[in-house]
Amino acid sequence: MTRGRELRGKTAFVGAATFGCGEAPGYTPIEIAAEAARLAIADAGLKPADIDGLSICLPSDFLSGLSIAEYLGIRPKMTNNSRTGGSAFLTHAEWSMLALDAGLIDYALICYGANQRTGAGKLVSAQAPSPFEFPYRPNNPVASYALAASRHMYEYGTTSEQLASVAVAARQWANLNPEAFRQGPLSIEDVLATRLVADPLHVADCCLVTDGGAAVVMTRADRAKDLRHTPVALLGAASATWHSEIAQLADLTVSAAKESGERAFAQASVTQADIDVVNLYDAFTINTIMFLEDLGFCPKGEGGPFVASGAIAPGGTLPVNTNGGGLSFCHPGMYGLFTLVESIRQLRGEAGERQIAGAKLALAHGNGGTMSSQATCILGLPETV
Repeated sequence: MTRGRELRGKTAFVGAATFGCGEAPGYTPIEIAAEAARLAIADAGLKPADIDGLSICLPSDFLSGLSIAEYLGIRPKMTNNSRTGGSAFLTHAEWSMLALDAGLIDYALICYGANQRTGAGKLVSAQAPSPFEFPYRPNNPVASYALAASRHMYEYGTTSEQLASVAVAARQWANLNPEAFRQGPLSIEDVLATRLVADPLHVADCCLVTDGGAAVVMTRADRAKDLRHTPVALLGAASATWHSEIAQLADLTVSAAKESGERAFAQASVTQADIDVVNLYDAFTINTIMFLEDLGFCPKGEGGPFVASGAIAPGGTLPVNTNGGGLSFCHPGMYGLFTLVESIRQLRGEAGERQIAGAKLALAHGNGGTMSSQATCILGLPETV
């Protein structure tokens, strides 16, 4: 842990961008990712040739590290194509932090793109069928998250109305974000009136299926101060994996976010009370409740009442998923990178109507598989280092 604290603030995000969020007809996944990458590199005031560290994973290209390097015309010293589902990009930030600090690379690009709405028309899974779960024909991933939600209800009395309040808060944030795909009024009654997909989760408890791409650029702190924007320091980063299949999770109400969060907070030397804005991977409404508990923002079992109180909605005590999240902003298969982009935009004061005044510290959290892989990053303005 001592070495982890030495990495605090040694690297920073200097570029961030999204592209094609919602619908990007005619674009392939690599084209969406490349356009987001181009915009993020330009946002940093750099050229593609400056990039010597590359991390990416695309929905259906298992050699996408090679493909995107060729497409962008760059020759990275290090290429990371590791996949842990939606958490992958926050683990990419963790590994980029290590490579940058070691001096192996100078500028790291992390990017993603998918056309799951205009291309496939549905979520595309990269997971192989489980030999233990597949015989029961679960409608995954929603069935696995429904199991977690059901158990949370059984253990702690969480209600469908409380789950629905997560979707309502996300929509309220999305209504402040012109880039959000799904906007308009949404009430708890509206959520509960949508079709039941996997008991207790309704359609409106589930993430969108959209196109979209995102990218961020990282460098060492000594280089970051000379670039275009105020750098956003990476204060803490940690990841943890406890299982692959939901059936192997020892306690369906607790995820590895508990572990990744504890290590990220220790590395960052901040507490939950210090965080100004939180961006979580809300593939389903139960995610937000469980991750807020596991990351220490409320006690285990109290996530339902916490979100129902309005705490995470605009005007609440803890702004959560200020772009509208995967429930209302966008969800192109793997959402994790968008939590980083929104956190960077908030700390740079670029969030428009949804801007959290005076935000100095942000937490971004990614989830992969079926509550399988968890990754947490804590970001801060230079004065927090």
